[in-house]
Amino acid sequence: MQRKSRLVSLAAAAGVAALMLSGCANSGGSSGGGEESGGAKNQLPAQDSIEVPQDAAKAAGDGKGKCESGTSIAYVGALTGPNAQLGINIVNGVQTALNEHNDANPDCKIELKKFDTEGDPAKATGPSAQAVKEDKIIGVVGLPFSGESKATGKIFEDAGLVHITPAATNPELTQNGWKTFFRGLGNDTVQGPALAKLTEKVGSSKVCLVQDDSDYGMGLAKQVKSALGDKLACEDKVTTGQKDFGPTAQKVTDAKADAVIYSGYYAEGAPFDNQLSNQGFEGVFIGPDGVKDTEFVKQAGSAASNAYYTCACVPGDLIKDFSDAYEKVSNGTAPGTYSVEGYDTATVLMAGIDSGIKDRKKLEEWVKDYDKPGYGKTYKWDDKGELTDKTVYGYKTDGDKIVSVGKID
Repeated sequence: MQRKSRLVSLAAAAGVAALMLSGCANSGGSSGGGEESGGAKNQLPAQDSIEVPQDAAKAAGDGKGKCESGTSIAYVGALTGPNAQLGINIVNGVQTALNEHNDANPDCKIELKKFDTEGDPAKATGPSAQAVKEDKIIGVVGLPFSGESKATGKIFEDAGLVHITPAATNPELTQNGWKTFFRGLGNDTVQGPALAKLTEKVGSSKVCLVQDDSDYGMGLAKQVKSALGDKLACEDKVTTGQKDFGPTAQKVTDAKADAVIYSGYYAEGAPFDNQLSNQGFEGVFIGPDGVKDTEFVKQAGSAASNAYYTCACVPGDLIKDFSDAYEKVSNGTAPGTYSVEGYDTATVLMAGIDSGIKDRKKLEEWVKDYDKPGYGKTYKWDDKGELTDKTVYGYKTDGDKIVSVGKID
């Protein structure tokens, strides 16, 4: 069993917080004051607080860390490319943790090395190979996407370099026997059913499932389809880089669906939602973590007002201390998808370094045996590298923002 932590509320009245965390349907207006999701029969109220474990691990540690000059961790993942914002959210979380650590530990100034994969499996092997060649790098946060994680896992395994992904969710990644691979979130066997559950919460009864051609999109769609059962009204597939979604939108309207689940990333999800809306679709558009980013809202325009999302990520904007520190490295942008997970996974690695670890093998063992709460979830792994805490949150568009509607049971 997981250790039970004392919790400290970061918001106002506990009664209000309990209501928001429940994610119960509400036929009234949005508490966030933004534009409502037009097709939802049940409007889910925005969550306005989150409880953080009182003993959550912080990057500063006890301030007594000692390490050799040049000791480094790395971020390997997208910094550019069509879905770059998801990677930028993570690396900003890592940088927030690093700054906090180095300010508090004068005898251990850890360096952060960044390697851009563009989120492309075909391009990810080069930066990953570069990272493993740098001896001073003894731990890695990344890679964010499932396809690039699949393409590079053996590179890290052969080099004995532990890496924790804050975002890659394809369940098959932990079936490769990689001892150096750890996942800092629940995988799609958790998120798939959560997406189906969210359709129930918003009152949808006929759902179309559309997937892209990524490892992430295909793996997640398989889990969603199983969970939807007889609520599945139609299916279709799209491709990375696709621009015209008219035929798929027509399938949705022909099926008279009141919800669409899009299994893929926001680069294609945004124009798809836009074209659905232009074709007269009045239902709910539901996307997973690969869609849940303000870039989706910007690119989809007014069509995004119908969108809900799932994510095995903590809403960092509701954690004031974290959000304030994060905005100092993000030019004032609020924490986004997997910002908290970037911070927490970097903290796990740096805590190992502070304990006196100097080499890759011992840091791998440190992660394997780690068991401490972070912001909103406990970081403890099973023997395959899967996180045992599998919390999933629901989110919705609220004006030009994405806000949490609480945990999805």
